[in-house]
Amino acid sequence: MKPVVPKPQRCAIYTRKSTEHNLDLEFNSLDAQREACEAYIKSQEQEGWRLVPDRYNDGGLSGASLDRPALQQLLADVRAGKITIVVVYKVDRLTRSLADFAKLVELFDEFRVSFVSITQSFNTTSSMGRLTLNVLLSFAQFEREVIGERVRDKIAASKRKGLWVGGPVPLGYRCIDKKLEVVPDEAEAVRTIFTRYLEFGSIGALLAELDRRGIRTKVNGRRDGGRSGGICFGVGSLAHLLKNRFYIGEITYRGEVHHGEHEPILTRDLFEAVQAKRVANAVARHVRLRGSAAILTGRLFDDRGNRMSPTHANKRGVRYRYYVSHAILQNRKAEAGNIARVPAPEIETLVCDSVRRHLAAMDAADHQTALADRELVQRHVARVIVKPQALDVWLIPRCEASAQAEDPVDDPAPCHSPTTTITLPWTAPSFAAVKGIIHAPCAKPTMKAETREALLTALAKARGWIDDIRLGRIASFAEIAEREVQGERHIRLLAPLAFLSPRIIAAIVDGTAPADLTVTGLAKTLPYSWCEQERSIRL
Repeated sequence: MKPVVPKPQRCAIYTRKSTEHNLDLEFNSLDAQREACEAYIKSQEQEGWRLVPDRYNDGGLSGASLDRPALQQLLADVRAGKITIVVVYKVDRLTRSLADFAKLVELFDEFRVSFVSITQSFNTTSSMGRLTLNVLLSFAQFEREVIGERVRDKIAASKRKGLWVGGPVPLGYRCIDKKLEVVPDEAEAVRTIFTRYLEFGSIGALLAELDRRGIRTKVNGRRDGGRSGGICFGVGSLAHLLKNRFYIGEITYRGEVHHGEHEPILTRDLFEAVQAKRVANAVARHVRLRGSAAILTGRLFDDRGNRMSPTHANKRGVRYRYYVSHAILQNRKAEAGNIARVPAPEIETLVCDSVRRHLAAMDAADHQTALADRELVQRHVARVIVKPQALDVWLIPRCEASAQAEDPVDDPAPCHSPTTTITLPWTAPSFAAVKGIIHAPCAKPTMKAETREALLTALAKARGWIDDIRLGRIASFAEIAEREVQGERHIRLLAPLAFLSPRIIAAIVDGTAPADLTVTGLAKTLPYSWCEQERSIRL
């Protein structure tokens, strides 16, 4: 009889080490794991086991998560059918989470892949093997949780002793041998920030002053060798710095304040004066918000998480109220949501009406549908998210709404887990913005102010050039190009704009020309006939 030739089995070895300690050695823990697994695979050659050449090594990564580069590559090869057996030194090298292990076993079963731990003889095809693995993984997960508790307890004990335990180094300090030392130049910048805040009394004015002085955030190194920081302060980072007790030699941890071993930069009197000023500003803002007509202040956000603040414009004695994304107000246009500006009365009415209908449908026993708009929003609305085609209204849970009725808060902390969300169909109107004035909504997209200004500037230049040639002040386009420090081709491109239709010019001045109209696009396709010009831009 011919001997039975076993079916070839493609084996992949996965190795992992939780820390980077000793990974730079010539023979480290990953090498030891792989050597043991290779010897085991070689002992199973008679069963058809063959080692694949690819290496799957994760050094310095915890087993608490599956987000590991080598593991993800291993799983991708499993899905591609390149592997039939996954070999590890111990099962906790693959994962320490029982839930994650269940997901991996399910994936292995789906693609008919076996899993082998060479020091814990397991066969995942049998029920007893699965039970043993689950018990072992339970202990591995328990060990991970105990390690986490031990680390947290050590950090808490170090904080109570005032020790620096790592993390981003605050502005004004540098870390030398795990100890913090004062950097004189940065310390002086910190003192300037605090003293200037007392002078200006406003974070907005302070931001402009710091930008003028060139004071930037702390530059810190990253693990990958890069650097972070060294940028202009934002409202959040500056507010955090102004309330950081680290600068008076204290460490705050979980609501408790401990005396730190590092040298303070500020005097306690200066720090407390700044805190008193911040509290006074907060109270003034609270009073101002209660008297404001903008009832959604602090609750309205765009679809990228930016808070939308109330503002207004006056035209012909009429005040137009609207909400604008903080990203726009802080010159971060690239970070603004799809809808950066909304009309206030329309949004407020829509939200209040929808909440009243919802309460009526829920048979609100306390008849809260009769509340005034401001009180209705304070008690029941946690957050409103503005999207291009809808509004998402997050409602405060009923139990919290009852507490809100006893102790109302105008500007609540953002709610991230509402019990009920109302989605309202809504289409954002288009606004024409010319010189900062917000005009009535238009039926079609309107020209941006910067585009309008560029077109009018090009028209003025073209007319001036043609007049210069017509009156003999200049001989050719080449001389104009030399005078304007531009290429002659650019001059010849823009010159025909001097013969633009009066109707098109009036539309550009009024801001009612097509929104997609540009200087280059208009100049390149400009016919001689005014009627054809107007027809070509759909005027």
